[in-house]
Amino acid sequence: MSETIKIKRGVDVKLQGKAEQIYADAQMPETFALKPSDFPGVRLKLSVREGDTVKAGTPLFFNRDREQVKFCSPVSGEVAELVRGDKRKLLEVRILADTTTEYVDFGSADPKTMDRDAVKEKMLQSGCWPLVRQRPYNVVANPERSPKAIFISCFDSAPLAADVDFVVHGMDKEFQTGIDALSQLTDGKIHLGVDSSANPSSVFTSCKGVVLHKVKGPHPAGNVGVQIHHINPVNKGEVVWTLNPRDVIIIGRLFLEGKFDARVNIALAGSEVLKPRYYKTVIGTNIKNIVAANVSANNNRFISGNVLTGTKIKPEGYLGFYDQQITVIPEGDQDEFFGWINPGFSKFSISRTLAGWMSPNKKLALDTGMNGEERAFVVTGEYEKVFPFDIYPVQLLKAIMINDIEAMENLGIYELAEEDMALCEVVCTSKTPVQKVLRQGLDLMLKELGD
Repeated sequence: MSETIKIKRGVDVKLQGKAEQIYADAQMPETFALKPSDFPGVRLKLSVREGDTVKAGTPLFFNRDREQVKFCSPVSGEVAELVRGDKRKLLEVRILADTTTEYVDFGSADPKTMDRDAVKEKMLQSGCWPLVRQRPYNVVANPERSPKAIFISCFDSAPLAADVDFVVHGMDKEFQTGIDALSQLTDGKIHLGVDSSANPSSVFTSCKGVVLHKVKGPHPAGNVGVQIHHINPVNKGEVVWTLNPRDVIIIGRLFLEGKFDARVNIALAGSEVLKPRYYKTVIGTNIKNIVAANVSANNNRFISGNVLTGTKIKPEGYLGFYDQQITVIPEGDQDEFFGWINPGFSKFSISRTLAGWMSPNKKLALDTGMNGEERAFVVTGEYEKVFPFDIYPVQLLKAIMINDIEAMENLGIYELAEEDMALCEVVCTSKTPVQKVLRQGLDLMLKELGD
């Protein structure tokens, strides 16, 4: 194991409603869905129509530019609805699920005896390939390229995040098989980042064929982008691939059992959850049965993912493809007594503007209120306090706003994904939508330069 990587810049946003390490039961939902919006930078084309019967592993849509990259159904059943938005934009492909899941049989195999092309083809055909993302751009990996390394962050430091060690418990064999498969896809190393302040699961510490790194510090220490930056940064022309541990396990099941088994363990958390717990479900699940009778009667915001990077969904909405938690917090649409004059004992702040700094360990019940509106983009130095990259964040965002591709390259955009700048958005005095701006820059780079 290498020496400990110490992250000094960042901040832990302490919230109420951490999920207790207990698995609760929830009735299997009637419908599941895949959402094209979960796959930025990909032009999709449908493979099914309403009324079609599918199995788990049947392609629902594919990448127009790389037809071998398929996005497959996580369950068996009937294509119930193709939900479209403005200009007939595809928003969701909903599946009315069978009571018992039937799987497409892709055949089991030992990845250690297979060559790179065979492993890649198996992952492409089964729908496992979209689990692999790449830097730069944080998009589904280009199967035609070989990464210089693969990174897997084995802990999540985001607010109310699921305990990764808990959700992967007992899945040593699946994880190791997934690592064996991934090792065939790169000539470089596979890096695992574990939390130095915890006792990492044996799933990670006993894994063979990887390099283990201890990481210490506040959020975003658990972000894979931070770990890449401190271990093997992405330069122009280079590619690294990233996965979540649960994605490695799904890939491992493919080779062990020959099927796209998209079962996942997720956390239901947040101050408005009555009994925060863990649930065993499937990618793309409808959250209705999970949150039923377990949230307050207030006006709540339901989030697929964490409060920093997650997506707003309805109480009967669907879990995002890459998300590992559901968060429920107050909507924050109520007028505040005394407004800005309020001393802010129950508000989050990294400065002394509000009195919340006096209780740094207090867990807060924050809502979605922005405490202001978007205004002129000014330099305050707040970004640099929570941004642990050797990158100038303000200058990069300004380069994106004026579409200066050369400046974006020189300022390090290749290393970043939206989650890496989420805290900048939280502390931004100007209320700039930092993640949205960064995504626009990444999309522009992808369009102009390709992946």
